[in-house]
Amino acid sequence: MSATLSVEDRGFTLGDGVFDTALALGGVVFARDRHVERLLAAARHLGIAIERARIEAALDAARTTDPAILRTTVTRGMAARGLWPASAGEPTLIVTAAPWSPTLVGLPARLVTATGRRNEFSPTAGLKTLGYLDHILAAREAAAASVDDALILNTGGRVCCTTIATIFVRIGGRLITPSLAEGCLPGILRALVIEAAPALGLSVEERPLAPEVLFGADAVFLTNSVRFIRPVLALDGRPLATDSATVAGLMSHLRAQVRAECGTNLPAP
Repeated sequence: MSATLSVEDRGFTLGDGVFDTALALGGVVFARDRHVERLLAAARHLGIAIERARIEAALDAARTTDPAILRTTVTRGMAARGLWPASAGEPTLIVTAAPWSPTLVGLPARLVTATGRRNEFSPTAGLKTLGYLDHILAAREAAAASVDDALILNTGGRVCCTTIATIFVRIGGRLITPSLAEGCLPGILRALVIEAAPALGLSVEERPLAPEVLFGADAVFLTNSVRFIRPVLALDGRPLATDSATVAGLMSHLRAQVRAECGTNLPAP
């Protein structure tokens, strides 16, 4: 299947749009309603009027029986030249599917601290916008350091996220993750982990987090809708503690949710 995008589409010319990435298993999008609602909220924040039913129909049309990564992109569409258009046409909606491999689940990660900073005061800080250059450059730093991902701090020098994931630390019986005010995305897996934690006897704190805390934590892990939970083994070449029991407990809850929603098991790596 092929599709065309006008060279005058504002998503192409100005990065004027948002996107979402979800996992489909057994022909069912995991956490579908959460993904759709987050995308709708991001579009509304930018003043892009797109209907829920249109997004849902496009997602449904892109599903396959094979495991797939579905990326949904929404742009403002065509409009007259200029930054803020007096009027715009129909928003552009594209859903693409890529193969997903269970080997992505739980892969341990080594991180390097990115030199760039996330502006937590930006009105788009909590959105997955089409302007991803900061993350691309951070990923380039990670590749140059021969590690898996880059830790991104905000302008206050506090932990925000990585290029593709939200982050948690465990200290005793507490899970700590940066609050949304720190500039991180409202991750779908982040929310699911927060909801699952009490069943494992863990309290959750959403608050500012200094990078030095990671070195004294009992465990550090990342959350992502395609990779689920990834333990972090090292930051800037310094080893971090790991806790397979906490990760295994949280993954057990997530696997149960996948079975309940998708009617199939999350394949083992």
